[in-house]
Amino acid sequence: MKRRSVLAGIVATAAVPAVAGCSSGSAAEDTAATTTVATSAGHITGATAITEVFGDGQKLTAVALKYDKEIDRSSVSLSAFKVKDRTVTNVYTNTTAAKAGHGTDGAYVVIELSPADEAARVYTDSFAGGSSSAGRPSKQPSASMSAAPSTSAAPSGPPSGGRKGGGMSSGATLKKAVAQVTQVGTVKTTGGTSYAATGTAVRTSKVLNLIVDDFQQGLKYTDSATGNSLTYNLFIPKDYDKTKSYPLVLFMHDAGTVSTNPLITLTHGLGAVVWADPLSQERNPCFVLAPQFTGESDEGSDGNATALKTIKGLVDSVTSKYSVDKNRLYTTGQSGGAMTSIALDFTYPDLFAASFLVAGQWSDLDAVKPLAKQNIWAVVSQGDETAYPGMTGIMDTLEKAGAKVSRAVWDGQLTPAEFAPLTSELRAKDTAVNFVALKKGTVVWPGLEESSVDNHICTWRAAYTIDGIREWIFERRK
Repeated sequence: MKRRSVLAGIVATAAVPAVAGCSSGSAAEDTAATTTVATSAGHITGATAITEVFGDGQKLTAVALKYDKEIDRSSVSLSAFKVKDRTVTNVYTNTTAAKAGHGTDGAYVVIELSPADEAARVYTDSFAGGSSSAGRPSKQPSASMSAAPSTSAAPSGPPSGGRKGGGMSSGATLKKAVAQVTQVGTVKTTGGTSYAATGTAVRTSKVLNLIVDDFQQGLKYTDSATGNSLTYNLFIPKDYDKTKSYPLVLFMHDAGTVSTNPLITLTHGLGAVVWADPLSQERNPCFVLAPQFTGESDEGSDGNATALKTIKGLVDSVTSKYSVDKNRLYTTGQSGGAMTSIALDFTYPDLFAASFLVAGQWSDLDAVKPLAKQNIWAVVSQGDETAYPGMTGIMDTLEKAGAKVSRAVWDGQLTPAEFAPLTSELRAKDTAVNFVALKKGTVVWPGLEESSVDNHICTWRAAYTIDGIREWIFERRK
């Protein structure tokens, strides 16, 4: 079978505050009412950029300024800071360079920024790189908290555009997360000293990548049997205890994000990082394994036996090194990654306890019959002219092979909270195989086209926000 790639956290929504922007305050007005005045230049000793991963990629969402003294939380405001090319949505103080629900007196001033700003983008590709895909941030959770199909209905073969990864070139990149902040209003220390406004912009020199930095990055595995190598990222549960046994989730990205940069799979969307989100880890501590594929030869979505054996070898290597419950291994992937999961499922039918297949398909329906005895949850968009008929064919085949399949059609623009009762209803049917189609016309983000391609890429922007599916996955055991 020729490879054809069909291809925001967490657990809570990251709504963008309603503040439209920031205004510049008058330094004269700010300092007139104070008795002790000092220039802020020199009092800011450092600046850290903070990034988060959303459904459409990593974005710079906050800056933490460090002052030489504790700042009074009541003295900071939206009007006191301006960030070049960005919309300030919240300002508060903290004791560390971290986002928080509310301010507390500390040496850091945290300036939150709108993820809807075009300048927010750190991760870019052919779909996430422009303003067209920046819409609906209030509907899409961050994780701290893509290749597309052809327009042909045939569920196999390379899509139009000349590339087997989805009709687009591999243009996934990460730019440096940098912001320039100017204090344009007065702030006060807890000791009563006022730091006046300054015209000097402070450039961030450090970066804190929420969740992404919690992964061991760019590790290398070489398979002794095949001789092939894979670069991968590994999340190890906080407070890992080798006397306990942990589940492991294998996430495999789409062909649109093939790259030699191992961080692309962590930053392009929620597929890897959502499982490592602190709230998710509180409920289900687990390992997260995220290989970075560099091309068709190592990602296995065409059923390449050598590639599949190498991926399985990687899983075996991690499970032998750490205390991993081999009865609770799970695989998930989007588009080409979903196809690789399918190929692993029928090649090694006893390997995984459950599979979460997002925007995937397989043309050889006889090959997928072993999945009839497995735990499967699949999500596709009805507007995806390849993955939808392709996955429908898989489900029909599994039913004929004896599997009980529950099917549902959901609105693809729901929030995680709105998805919850729908997931509960489907889970109550207690079937081993579940098939969710996202209703056509509800999946594509504002600014994108109602096309097969955009229905495809927007499928995983919704699918990985659905908490109930992930909970269902963790309940499965071999």
